[in-house]
Amino acid sequence: MKTRTYKATGEEISLLGLGCMRLPLAEPGKPAIDEEKAMELVDIAYKGGINYYDTAWFYHERTSESFMGRALSRYPRDSFKLATKMPVSILEKAEDVPAIFAKQLENLQTDHFDFYLCHALNASNFEKMESMGVYEFLKQKKDEGIIKQLGFSFHDSADVLRTICDAHEWDFAQIQLNYLDWEMQDSAGQYKVLEEHGIPVIIMEPVRGGTLADLGEEANAVLKAAHPDWSIASWALRYAASLPAVMTVLSGMSNNDQLLDNLGTFESFEPLSEADQAVLAEALAIFRRNTFVPCTSCRYCSECPQSIDIPTVFKRYNSYMLHKNAEIFKKNLEKLDEGCRPADCIGCGLCESMCPQHIAIPAKMQEIAAL
Repeated sequence: MKTRTYKATGEEISLLGLGCMRLPLAEPGKPAIDEEKAMELVDIAYKGGINYYDTAWFYHERTSESFMGRALSRYPRDSFKLATKMPVSILEKAEDVPAIFAKQLENLQTDHFDFYLCHALNASNFEKMESMGVYEFLKQKKDEGIIKQLGFSFHDSADVLRTICDAHEWDFAQIQLNYLDWEMQDSAGQYKVLEEHGIPVIIMEPVRGGTLADLGEEANAVLKAAHPDWSIASWALRYAASLPAVMTVLSGMSNNDQLLDNLGTFESFEPLSEADQAVLAEALAIFRRNTFVPCTSCRYCSECPQSIDIPTVFKRYNSYMLHKNAEIFKKNLEKLDEGCRPADCIGCGLCESMCPQHIAIPAKMQEIAAL
């Protein structure tokens, strides 16, 4: 297992970390953990050299921490790094913070956390965190040695991230980063902010919840032609791990096959070469072309005789293709005015004749209506 040296302590951290949000399930679609399979997965990860384990209060409907406490208590405490998070979003009063923290120590059967995070900070959660003195409480626990390294996970813009970085002294930060979100969600801007502040980076969602494990036949073929022995998912992991400020890349592995493939990626890891980056860019362009409607919201199509807001429809469709949340997609389309929805397209072609991206809009409207 390749490791990175954590600059604050000189300790070696496995470049692959186990994210404990997608452990094997007892029943598909339900949060209950299959403890036998999950124990086996943790054992394979540990024996394979993974020494960073990331859980949280919310994962598996608040059962991930207690499961990981049982799983990791079978190993020497100084042989692995344990991370969990303060659930800022559910805090109602300052007194909640010490109560939750104490429960987490109990859940995880430990007397200290190697890495502790303020969970899912954005502008509003950061404001709540500041108003309740969360940082001050956690800093005290760090001074007492109960927290070894203090950081945060993040979901917002680069400007908000800069504000959070400037507000306090942080030991590390965790961001969503992958080659799709590098531009789409401005992972590039967020990574740059952390790099400028000298804050070590932990990566979450490197394979984007499995989206980047299969790019489709055409894009997959491009990657396989370059490296027949690499899995499609391994390209995503290699992309994230190739960034120099990255300390570890978390993967939420749900079965042994995923775990073994990821372990293989990091046993002899080398950063992506310039040639590899070019191949990946080609595959990504194919994936985006085949998956997303390339609408730029120029609104040249705004003279639709059915008054369909075509750019908004495509924006919501692209969001669905990215997140695969059918319920939200349907609700978002139902918010459109009656008579102005994809199924109301009459196929006149006026929009298509005006589209500078040459999108086959009426055909796409039929596809979206059917979906």
